[in-house]
Amino acid sequence: MVYAAILGYGTVGSGVAEVLSENSKMIARKAGEEVSVKYILDLRDFPGDPNADKVVHDFNIILEDPQVSVICETMGGLEPAYTFSKKALLAGKSVCTSNKELVADHGPELLRLAREHNCNYLFEASVGGGIPIIRPMNYSLTAEVIDGITGILNGTTNYILTRMKQDGADFETVLREAQEKGYAERNPEADVEGYDAGRKIAILSSLMLGKTVRYEDIYTEGITAITREDFLYAKKLDRTVKLLAVSKLQEEGCFVMVAPFMISNHNPLHGISDVFNAVFVHSNMLGDSMYYGRGAGKLPTASAVVSDVVDCARHQGKTVMCLWDEEEVKPLDYMLASRKFFVRADRGLLDEEKAREAFGEIKIIKLEEKPKEYGFVTPLMQEKEFERIRSSVDGILGRIRLED
Repeated sequence: MVYAAILGYGTVGSGVAEVLSENSKMIARKAGEEVSVKYILDLRDFPGDPNADKVVHDFNIILEDPQVSVICETMGGLEPAYTFSKKALLAGKSVCTSNKELVADHGPELLRLAREHNCNYLFEASVGGGIPIIRPMNYSLTAEVIDGITGILNGTTNYILTRMKQDGADFETVLREAQEKGYAERNPEADVEGYDAGRKIAILSSLMLGKTVRYEDIYTEGITAITREDFLYAKKLDRTVKLLAVSKLQEEGCFVMVAPFMISNHNPLHGISDVFNAVFVHSNMLGDSMYYGRGAGKLPTASAVVSDVVDCARHQGKTVMCLWDEEEVKPLDYMLASRKFFVRADRGLLDEEKAREAFGEIKIIKLEEKPKEYGFVTPLMQEKEFERIRSSVDGILGRIRLED
């Protein structure tokens, strides 16, 4: 029997208990022995809940019980999740987490502690919710040199952009709808400003490089400036707008960023809609592979946590290899990256002739319903060159990067 404890009995924590109960027979077969929840740590009591008798309020009860070998950290945030995780690993208890913030901030340190104490720190659920991506990178793609990761890593922003495209609505209207449906938090900043996706691509980039990429060093741009007009122009270009988290390995280093992109209709990420997420991976031998599914939600995320619990049960007393060192590596300056840009311009301030003089050979796109403005696509240029030109002219209403 493998005894587990759950830290935090909220959405994901209660989902972990449900998955372990509902799929107990199959989990036992795959783990090699039964897995049972012995404790649930929470500040609250849950009278009437099937697991009410397992609730405790003191973490030390769990820490000091030698029967507990696996801890599911589903609390979220940095504290007390970090302190509890660290103490558990120091005691030789494996930790499985869905906490992207904690993994992004302290992942390499906690992985080192797990190695030193012959246990595991696993975090499949921290990046793509129910989408398997950490394990494929650590197991299935071990023969590969991964040189590119592009992902739609936030369900809230993908839902908002999907509704804006399909309904022709503006950002604020769709955000309110997303909040009413529970897809967006009351304070949606972490999602709509790209911070959530930034932490996730930091984790994936660190696994790709085997060294630590800190999310604070990643250029991050959200979707708050995206307009309904952007989607009208995108349609004329056979494109759509997605918030992408991108990590691309170059000879001189790695470009990492989060930003809205206009992607072409033949891009595999073009059709990822609503709250779904996807991660597109390029490696030197396999080439392209994509991992798709629900990037959040109670049971999808809980399922990923429990998959880590099964892995811990299979490897008791041994550490599952994960190449992620504490040595930090800074991403390349995004200003050095070269790409094309879509630009919206005020015809009264920046006419087509002036735009050509400033940017060179451009492709013009017009909207009949917007005669006072127009759009254009620039030639390939470095970000710093685009910004230099942008600052030298008046009349630019907005810009979005292009990705084929």
